[in-house]
Amino acid sequence: MQLRADPLRWRWVVWAVLATAFLLVSIHRLSTAVLAADLMRAFETTGTALGTLHASFFYVYAPMQVVAGVLADRLGIRKTATIGTVAMSVGALAFGLAESYPVAFLARLAIGLGAGVVFIATIRFCANWYRPGEFATMNGLTVGMSGLGAILATTPLALAVAALGVRASIVGIGLAGLLLAAVIWVFARDTPTAAGFAPLSDVQSAPTLTLRDVGRNLRTVLTERETWLAGLALFTSTGVNLTVIGLWGIPYVAQVYDRSVTVASTLTLLGSVGLLLGPPLLGRLSDRLGRRTDLMVLGAVVYTAAFAVPAVVVDPPLPVVGLVFFGASALTGTYALGYTVVKNRHGAAASGVATGAVNAIGFLGAALFPTVMGAILDAYWTGETVAGARVYTLVGYRVMFALAAAAGLVSLLCVAYLHLLTARGSTPDPDTVST
Repeated sequence: MQLRADPLRWRWVVWAVLATAFLLVSIHRLSTAVLAADLMRAFETTGTALGTLHASFFYVYAPMQVVAGVLADRLGIRKTATIGTVAMSVGALAFGLAESYPVAFLARLAIGLGAGVVFIATIRFCANWYRPGEFATMNGLTVGMSGLGAILATTPLALAVAALGVRASIVGIGLAGLLLAAVIWVFARDTPTAAGFAPLSDVQSAPTLTLRDVGRNLRTVLTERETWLAGLALFTSTGVNLTVIGLWGIPYVAQVYDRSVTVASTLTLLGSVGLLLGPPLLGRLSDRLGRRTDLMVLGAVVYTAAFAVPAVVVDPPLPVVGLVFFGASALTGTYALGYTVVKNRHGAAASGVATGAVNAIGFLGAALFPTVMGAILDAYWTGETVAGARVYTLVGYRVMFALAAAAGLVSLLCVAYLHLLTARGSTPDPDTVST
């Protein structure tokens, strides 16, 4: 087969398989927005408890990023991605069948445990199969796949739930994941040579490492300011965006603008479209221009301003709200350039732990902000419920968006400092760092 004989084509097939697994990760972590009212009714939860259930995914997902980096560098891409996809899918089956809040909470933990290794394994594959000058593009495409998953987690999931019910929909996603895990095992290989090809020109692929090598790389990565600055920028941006788009965006539109969940999910779908389009385009632009941190600063400025709009304006028109969701999600592509900055400082051999460390810091925000924002909204609960779901005031939602804008300002300070280090020469040009 001609496709199988050409490594430059075959790598796209394998990337697509791994990226599809990451698409499922995105569906799982954002599905609670559509399921919010059903989960409140089923488990009789408060906003804080629902936020905690949503965040339970990230309680494990965040720390697993460092572990994922170690596993990807030590065990390899194929084993790490297969095991993670199986664990995630088994957790989905348990979540779909859960009869109580504690069981659902533990099931979401299991989903996060398995999902936590998929992104890093995919990025490690990109480091092993693509040139350094292609990495930001591939990183952006991979992040963009989470946008496609986010799209499927809005209106399509709402329609599936309406037609099949909550349990059948979630169980179906879990079964699809188990099938995908088998496909990963059959197709994925760690390096071009492991797949039977000759080494690719200018591709800095690295074999699996010893535990001592991985430990040494991890210590180096964690002691650098660049790692923490890129991670904290993701902490404040990704954490907020996943909470707004993935949990509270739909209740906000449904309650403030008196729209159905299906209509509200269509509006938040614009945020998912932004996540689908923004990171790949910005990653490609970064590779073409050879610029990273200045694009990050520009993106952080617009991101912060976007979330300030619903905090300052009492009731912005729905098209403006949709534009806020779209813009904030699209601009996560600028923050994703932090992976490239940190990864390319250390080369392909340490790409797993480098991107894993940044991702771990970033997704701690996704574990924290859902509960914090849920507590804010509970403080502004009207005392009313509609079909078992709590109704919150407009003031409560404005305070929530004010927190999002403040977090964006912190992310701006982080990327500005990272840019300053680059301008001073403390951080070398990432595309010239050798392995």
